[in-house]
Amino acid sequence: MKHLSLTARMSLMFMLAVIAVLTVAGLSFNELSRHHFMMLDQQTLDEKLESTQQILSNTRSHADLEGVLPQLKALLGAHHDLAAVIFANDGTVLFAEPQAFNVPEKYRLNPDHGMWEWEENGHMYRGMTAQVSTPDQPAFLTALLILDVTNHVHFFETLQRWFWLGLVISALVSAALGWVVARSGLRPLRQVTLVATSMSARSLKERIPLEPVPLELQQLVTSFNAMLARLDDAFVRLSNFSADIAHELRTPLSNLMTHTEVVLTQKRNLEAYEENLYSNLEDLKRMSRMIDDMLFLAKSDNGLIIPEQTRIEFSEVVTKLFEYYHLIADEHGIQLVVTGSGSVLGDKLMLDRAISNLLSNALRYTPAGKIISVTIKSTASAITLIVENPGETIKPEHLDKLFDRFYRVDPARREGSPSNAGLGLAITRSIVESHKGKIWCTSGNGITAFHMEFPQQPS
Repeated sequence: MKHLSLTARMSLMFMLAVIAVLTVAGLSFNELSRHHFMMLDQQTLDEKLESTQQILSNTRSHADLEGVLPQLKALLGAHHDLAAVIFANDGTVLFAEPQAFNVPEKYRLNPDHGMWEWEENGHMYRGMTAQVSTPDQPAFLTALLILDVTNHVHFFETLQRWFWLGLVISALVSAALGWVVARSGLRPLRQVTLVATSMSARSLKERIPLEPVPLELQQLVTSFNAMLARLDDAFVRLSNFSADIAHELRTPLSNLMTHTEVVLTQKRNLEAYEENLYSNLEDLKRMSRMIDDMLFLAKSDNGLIIPEQTRIEFSEVVTKLFEYYHLIADEHGIQLVVTGSGSVLGDKLMLDRAISNLLSNALRYTPAGKIISVTIKSTASAITLIVENPGETIKPEHLDKLFDRFYRVDPARREGSPSNAGLGLAITRSIVESHKGKIWCTSGNGITAFHMEFPQQPS
């Protein structure tokens, strides 16, 4: 069944199930019928034998036997399939109906063994042996009753032939019906297959309707539609990512080409060449950082970033970062404040980079003279680090997209310094998720906060 279609498999299984049911039913009917006929034969023999014993019980001599012969003939001769033999102790046959009926010797000498049967000349017989006794002469006579059951045997042979013929016909009919039923039942699955086959990058927004789909396939269709939604989202992200990469790389490349072309238009002194090389170096460094960031994100997407597991105190990391950013903060009159404490198991360099990205982002958008606060909260289940800064409120529709690569709230302008490529928050999310944590942003009433939450781990 390895290479059979689903319709063929279901048809074959349906046929096998029908064959199994009919076989069990047929064999059961055969056994019950045989038992029923055997019980009828035994009942007939018992009744005739009991009547024969009652007639013979009053005979005390051969002369008395002659007087009851008409009664025996009337009793036993009425049943055309029944034969009877009565003989004396010395083996002399006193009564035989029909005449010259040959009975095997073992059944004459072994009475009281219940019903016995034998086959001879194509005939099947069942019989019973009993001794007839009187009060003064025990075991005076022996009576044998034999019933010809050949008709029963022929009946069962004919029944078996018709049963096997009917079984073959039923198997073929059930296979055909199973194929029709399976093909009809799998029609919705073929429709789903056709829709899936017609899907392409340009039709990922199409969905399979659930209304005409049977209940058993609705879960499959729902999962397929969800997969299409994920593929559509991933394809859109990939397309946007490719466009953003081209856009981000085009500017420094254009600058490099322009500067080089201008310098090459005429002979210049050494200072002019050095100035051009320094300018080109800045663009090259920016492109190098962008490529490193994209490689980091690509490794993160493929699960290739495995953080180290060392105990890190968040308050110490934040304090050291404040020392690094205090010159920029002092220049704009911004205060940096940290409260709380808590530690996690993780990679110090990666977490340092994630928090640094948040602080750099906060310094970029905080008005002069305001306060940036970092709050560390520790609970029994999680460690949370919150970076809050005052500034323009971010609209709710942008909050979930802030961590997308190259995403900008206002696409018409470049945010931040020329060195900002829009990958910082995406990298921060990758670092947090690699530590089994989660990150989100809230913004309201002129306060924007980034929340990083990590699961609490034992020391």
